[in-house]
Amino acid sequence: MKPWQHFRTITAHRLCVMWGCFRMGLVWQGLTHDLSKYSPVEFWNGARYYQGVRSPNAAEREDKGFSEAWMHHKGRNRHHYEYWTDMDMTTRTYQPVPVPRKYLAEMVADRIAACKIYEGRNFDLGSPLRYLMKSREKDLMHPQTKRELEVLLTLLKEQGEAAVYRHIRQVVLKGKPFAE
Repeated sequence: MKPWQHFRTITAHRLCVMWGCFRMGLVWQGLTHDLSKYSPVEFWNGARYYQGVRSPNAAEREDKGFSEAWMHHKGRNRHHYEYWTDMDMTTRTYQPVPVPRKYLAEMVADRIAACKIYEGRNFDLGSPLRYLMKSREKDLMHPQTKRELEVLLTLLKEQGEAAVYRHIRQVVLKGKPFAE
């Protein structure tokens, strides 16, 4: 178990997201981002499966066939698209719904921070977009959320953090159209 290293990693991640949220004007979301990572189920599983170069949830999933920490986390943190599923009254199946813009904004900051923390010196502005495009998660989120996230991560890659945070603050959070 590596509780100290895990604590340092999740705290560095939270601070990175916090500053991103502050830059977008999302002060409360920045202050409260990922507090559930310090809860016993998330923290101790994270410490047990800590590797430092990827999410401990992936290692827990490989070991147990599921990640108890992730199931706890995604159900409490609205910046994850997995949180945004509900019963479709027509099909009577669970379907993704669009992520509200303030949580989409936090999702962008979260993805930037995760890539910075796990990639270290190998991080570049295209890292979050590459991660999204190579993962299967883009096929599981609501099409509108996927489109909006791709637009914002492409803006990050092409123009940088300051530009994407400014765009989110001035356009996305003001409810203006941006990913049509």
